[in-house]
Amino acid sequence: MNIDRAVMAFAGVVILVSVTLGYFVSPGWFLLTAFAGLNMIQSSFTGFCPAAIVFKKLGVRAGNAFS
Repeated sequence: MNIDRAVMAFAGVVILVSVTLGYFVSPGWFLLTAFAGLNMIQSSFTGFCPAAIVFKKLGVRAGNAFS
């Protein structure tokens, strides 16, 4: 797995967990869904993604989008 796929998998998990928590626990969790979506949009324009930096430090090999 490379950084690109790890970031996409992490974003998917965050979104699914926050939607589940928003539905079953408290609607406030939908803010996490919005944050994840906004972060995905800004990283598509800027190429900067905090999760990619963390995965790189953890030793995940580089991909094409985030090096």
